[in-house]
Amino acid sequence: MIKIAIADDNLFALKAIEEKLSVNEDIFITHIAQNGLELLKLLTKNSEIDLILMDIEMPVLNGIETTENIKQQFPDIKIVMITIYDDDEYIFNAIKAGADSYILKETKADKIYETIIDTLNGGSVMSPSIALKTLQLLKTTTYSIPKKDIEKITLSKRETEILEQLSNGFTNKRIAENLFISPFTVKRHIENIYQKLQARNRIEMLDKARKNGLI
Repeated sequence: MIKIAIADDNLFALKAIEEKLSVNEDIFITHIAQNGLELLKLLTKNSEIDLILMDIEMPVLNGIETTENIKQQFPDIKIVMITIYDDDEYIFNAIKAGADSYILKETKADKIYETIIDTLNGGSVMSPSIALKTLQLLKTTTYSIPKKDIEKITLSKRETEILEQLSNGFTNKRIAENLFISPFTVKRHIENIYQKLQARNRIEMLDKARKNGLI
């Protein structure tokens, strides 16, 4: 059972997301909130959540601020931004806040479900228009690791292989098949790489790796 929380102040959008998810028997919606503060209060009472579908523009506490708060308090919870916005500022701020994936509300039901599964498996999913803008952002944005810290970073041969696979856009499942290891092993290696590179999401991880000559 996958436990989901949804945060969106638009009741029509909430119902639309619920309807799209209703066809999946393994999805259970635990929390529904109309702003970030309400969601944080719900998580304080019950943080047994696997993933949150988060709107950006909400009253009281918006989705980006809420994402940053949740990643600090509940780092294991995955967050998918699901919004109508695809402009650079929103994308960049969502990435900085720690969002795991970023899709548009117009995304079809089957693709939302795929996004949930891929994100829970360590992936970073983006709608095509978002992915294009993200690549453009990475060309003008530099994530750096202090030189004194670079010397301490040592990736194993397997971790380097997985980074190269990730840079080609392969999913965890595909990487497992390519390297003849289990998806669970791939996930564990990726988690180790996150820690070594001090990265909060896959985009930041790959960019730091490239900028610092690790791939």
